[in-house]
Amino acid sequence: MVLSETMTPFGWLRTKTAQLLQLKDKPHAIAIGTAVGIFFGFIPLWGLKTLLALGVVRLLRGNLVAAAISVTLHDIALPLMPLLLRWEYDLGYWLLSHPHHFPGSLRIAHHNPAIWLHWSTFLTVGRPLLLGSLVVAAPFAVATYYLTLFLVARYRRKPTAASETSSL
Repeated sequence: MVLSETMTPFGWLRTKTAQLLQLKDKPHAIAIGTAVGIFFGFIPLWGLKTLLALGVVRLLRGNLVAAAISVTLHDIALPLMPLLLRWEYDLGYWLLSHPHHFPGSLRIAHHNPAIWLHWSTFLTVGRPLLLGSLVVAAPFAVATYYLTLFLVARYRRKPTAASETSSL
């Protein structure tokens, strides 16, 4: 069985990047949409990421399609999510603890799954995880904004093959 190029992670990433670059909007609006989408891609609110990103992009007058695409771009890191979530939790725990210290090792095997869905678990695990994800997401969103601005401007400056042949 032969995999098409879009079925591989790099092909999928290339396709989504091309879709972002070909959007018909101002570079600033596309960059805002992409940055907000990447920001919410890091936030561990899986059922709400896209809706939150679209709402914030609407308030900031960014490109809605760019936000939707960039939220899904973050999903390419799904195999690394347990590691990323642990780093975000550790960072948030460190920031919330006084004096600052990292959490001990997590032993999920000792917990009943009903405890995972209890409100107190959200306060003990969810709060540090959310804070850590905000701290991690912010620099990535800023870097994404400037990278997208640069790439969209460069893409639009590049002459197309049709205009090159017509000028000859």
